[in-house]
Amino acid sequence: MSDTMTEPVADTARRPDRPGGLVTQGLAVGYRTRSPRRGHRAARAVLSGLDLEARAGELTVLLGPNGAGKSTLLRTLCGLLPPLGGRVHIGGVDLAHQPPAALARRLAVVLTDRVDAGLLSVRELAGLGRHPHTGFTGRLTAADHAAVAWSLKAVGAGHLADRPASELSDGERQRVLTARALAQEPAVVLLDEPTAFLDVPSRVALTVLLRDLARDKGLTVVVSTHDLELALRVADAVWLVDRDSGVHAGAPRT
Repeated sequence: MSDTMTEPVADTARRPDRPGGLVTQGLAVGYRTRSPRRGHRAARAVLSGLDLEARAGELTVLLGPNGAGKSTLLRTLCGLLPPLGGRVHIGGVDLAHQPPAALARRLAVVLTDRVDAGLLSVRELAGLGRHPHTGFTGRLTAADHAAVAWSLKAVGAGHLADRPASELSDGERQRVLTARALAQEPAVVLLDEPTAFLDVPSRVALTVLLRDLARDKGLTVVVSTHDLELALRVADAVWLVDRDSGVHAGAPRT
């Protein structure tokens, strides 16, 4: 990684004793691939030895070149990929020890995978974020509907509420998926390139919104992005992926 990429990050000490937030200890992320020997699966680490912290009340941005492992790291942090080693703690609890229903109430994620919304309206798609709170019936209460309406308004998508989700542009869909995550009312929000399809004013607005939500509601927000300049202006902390399978954590330098 070039010097211009590493300069904005000042190394800071991790504080694992701080309540809330997300902490990794000796984390290794990657994939298990089947080897020619029957029944044997070999591990291929993409990033390893990660001791990271994303604090409650802060916006942490994840920076690095394409193919460096940012998406793999986020998928491991949210439990979609098992770690190859080490631990992930959310609110002081090991991710591996949290039942799926409890984890869904604590953590929300917005990935780059394309979502098939079927016949759902935008309001209904955002409303899926309330399901961890509704029980097996899935019926939304007045409070649930209010949370959905707020989340859509927060990302500037309130005017889209009655539109079929299948008719949204890529940028509109990304806003609605972000609203779905916010409607979940989690403690931790992980977002992979949430501003990728937005114009410059919308990128700024969404990034500032995420920072303000982190501060106002005590959320832990981790965002993967390629928008270096915006990230360094808005972020409270930076995780910078290098080309040696490591991540440098620190405060952005302005």
